[in-house]
Amino acid sequence: MVSIKDVAKRAGVAISTVSKVLNNYPNVSEETKKKVNQAVTELNFVPNSVAAALSSKQSGRVAILLNLSNVSQAVDEINMQYMAGTIGQAVDMNLDVITIFYSMLKNKSMEEVIRYLQSQSITGLIIFGISKEDKVLHKLIGTQSFKIVVVDAPIVNEVTSSIWVDQEKAQYDVAKKTVMENKSKSILYLAGKKNGYVTDGRLKGIRRLAQEQNLNLLIRNGEFSELQARNLTFRYARKKDVVVCASDLMAIGAMKALTEMDIFRPVCGFDGITLMGYAGKQMNTVRQNFKRIASEAVKELKRLLEGGAGQQIVLDYELVRMKYLDIIC
Repeated sequence: MVSIKDVAKRAGVAISTVSKVLNNYPNVSEETKKKVNQAVTELNFVPNSVAAALSSKQSGRVAILLNLSNVSQAVDEINMQYMAGTIGQAVDMNLDVITIFYSMLKNKSMEEVIRYLQSQSITGLIIFGISKEDKVLHKLIGTQSFKIVVVDAPIVNEVTSSIWVDQEKAQYDVAKKTVMENKSKSILYLAGKKNGYVTDGRLKGIRRLAQEQNLNLLIRNGEFSELQARNLTFRYARKKDVVVCASDLMAIGAMKALTEMDIFRPVCGFDGITLMGYAGKQMNTVRQNFKRIASEAVKELKRLLEGGAGQQIVLDYELVRMKYLDIIC
C-alpha cells in the first residue's frame, strides 16, 4: 500500500509538508502544492483515515455543503434550520458531521476537490442550494466518488439521491388558493433565480394554473430579493389582481410596496419563514419543514452509505396563512 512517506519521497518534500498540503494548511507555496498533488495522483494515494474507514466499512464523516453567497436574513434562517436538522439527526445516528461552504471548493480543480474531501475522511455529502451553474458540484456528483444527497434539485444517479417537496404542485396549490379566494383574473408572478431548480418547478406550477383558469399571467424575475420584488411591484402590480411570489421574502417586499402605493392586492409567498409573521398582513404561503427535510436527508445518506441505490424522495408541505401569534414564543 502506498504511504504518505512514498508521496513525500516522490514529491521531494518532507512528510509533514505532504500532510500540510493534504489538509489545506496555509502558507504552503503553490509550487509545493503542485508537486505533492502530482505525486498523490501518480501514486494513487488515499489518506490512511479514508482507507481505514473504507476497509472497516465505517461511514466516515458526513459533510454539509452550504452556499452562503448572497445570504439574506431569510436564507440565513433556512440554512440554520437545515444545519439544525442535519446535525441533530447525524448525532442520533452516530455520524460525524462537518460543515463545508461552496466558496472553499469553487476555485479548485475536480482532482483537488476530491483530494480535499478525502483528506477530511468524508465519504458522504448533503448538498444544499445547488444551481445549474455550479459546475464543480455537478462534476463532483458525476464522478460518483462519494455518496451524496442533493436537497432541492432533481439529481439522481447510482450513489446520489434527491430530496425536496413537489415544487410545481406546491406553487400551483398556494397560487390557486389565493386566486380563488379573491376571484382574481390576472397575476403578477415574481419568480426566483433563473438558474435554480426550484424556480423551474415553481414556474411550471404557475403556468399550469394560468392555463387551466385562463388567467392573464405576467412573469418577472425577482431573484428571491426583497428589494427586487418591491421594485417590480411598484412597476407592474397596479394593473394586476394578485401578486404571487416564489418566496416569502419577495412576498414581504411586494406587500410593503403595495402599502406604500396605498392599494390592495392579495399576495402569497413560498417557504413559510418566520419573517412572514412580522409582515403586518396575513398572506398565504407554502410551509416547508426545512429541519425535517435535512433530517430525512441524513437518513437517506445513511442508507446510501450502507449500499443503497440513489432515488428521488418527495416530502409533503402545508398551505398556511401565517400570523404574528403563530410564531412568537
